[in-house]
Amino acid sequence: MTLSCFDLGERMLTVAEAGERLATLIEAPLPAERVELSDLHGRVLAEDAVSPIDVPQNTNAAMDGIALAWPSEPAWPGEWRLVGEVLAGGQRGESLAAGECVRITTGAPLPPGADTVIMREQLIEALDVQPFNEEQNERVEIDRPERVRRGQHVRQAGEDISSGQRALAAGTRLGAAELGLLASLGLAEAWVQRRPRVAVFSTGDEVTAPGATLPPAGIYDANRHTLAGLLLEQGAEPVDLGILPDDREAMEAALGEAAENADMVITSGGVSVGHADFTRAALETVGRLAFWRIAIRPGRPMACGLLGERGVPFLGLPGNPVAVMVTFLQFVAPLLARMQGRGAVGPLRLTAVADEALKSRLGRTDFLRGIFHTADDGRLHVRSTGAQGSGILSSMVAANCLIELADDREGAAPGEAVSIQPLHRLP
Repeated sequence: MTLSCFDLGERMLTVAEAGERLATLIEAPLPAERVELSDLHGRVLAEDAVSPIDVPQNTNAAMDGIALAWPSEPAWPGEWRLVGEVLAGGQRGESLAAGECVRITTGAPLPPGADTVIMREQLIEALDVQPFNEEQNERVEIDRPERVRRGQHVRQAGEDISSGQRALAAGTRLGAAELGLLASLGLAEAWVQRRPRVAVFSTGDEVTAPGATLPPAGIYDANRHTLAGLLLEQGAEPVDLGILPDDREAMEAALGEAAENADMVITSGGVSVGHADFTRAALETVGRLAFWRIAIRPGRPMACGLLGERGVPFLGLPGNPVAVMVTFLQFVAPLLARMQGRGAVGPLRLTAVADEALKSRLGRTDFLRGIFHTADDGRLHVRSTGAQGSGILSSMVAANCLIELADDREGAAPGEAVSIQPLHRLP
């Protein structure tokens, strides 16, 4: 029988175990809502997007040139009589007789009976660019017809997507390509999961808001702003609740209020065993603590549980900036994906060759900040960014990946294969 989050006590969990237990905190995706196409970027489909039309709608020309019906006789006509033109956006309802062709532009529907397009470059003389005039009795000749193939340069109706076909599956996160596809189907709206509203606040008397005067023993609050960026990247809506002092009553009030108005609550700092760390104690008053011991570096301590009558997921992340980012990417991001109906979406992992010795410890998963590149041998290679202290936020700026050294290995020697997780970076 698998233990639930609330049966683990003080047990130390592996990273994989912690992820599996956390997933049980999300029972179902958030409710769906219908959203206009212009506001769909980054949203997650709540139901399949089914095409109401064939794409393309008509069998059409893939090149500028002439459209014709493949001749039934083995011998090709020496010349083809031009009997009209079809421009993109127009149609010709009249069928072509033997030996007839029409001038056609890319995207224009083929006339009835036509099945082949000869591009301009395959004609002995270029087509007249002037509008078609039937009285001119214009004729065209094909250069080396033996090189022409039946059906060439033709896009069949529905060859991309046919009417009634699923174009995008539920759970798809909508980027630029997906938005273009929806638009090509004529879909002006779609049902998507509601964005998770995530309350975020920092804790500690030493934490100071950027822009304020920094006290002699203070530190500027980087974590709330880091978390806000991470939440936006994951499709969530951050709700900034500011900085809370080291006061248990204030913490309980903030957690209670957040549990009433948010879908998830995240704090940073205040979850260690220090006498001034009230988050765990407040959590036990307002909700239920699930577990807080995970064999990970950086990333300890980290508390998680449920808040209030609604059972809102809570994650108390460490106070060090790098540990905040690492734990968010390993544990929070998959939860947000589940809330948006994307299932178990974990970090992307690639394999790279270590260019230097990398240190870790058996029984603990270490995440090192790294820089990977493609070497001359065609393989990915990686090195660390240098000093790996969990407070060195500049190391995350320098990194383009996390090097994941699992709990069953004691470091990595130069030339050994290691697992890396590419980091999202704006170009």
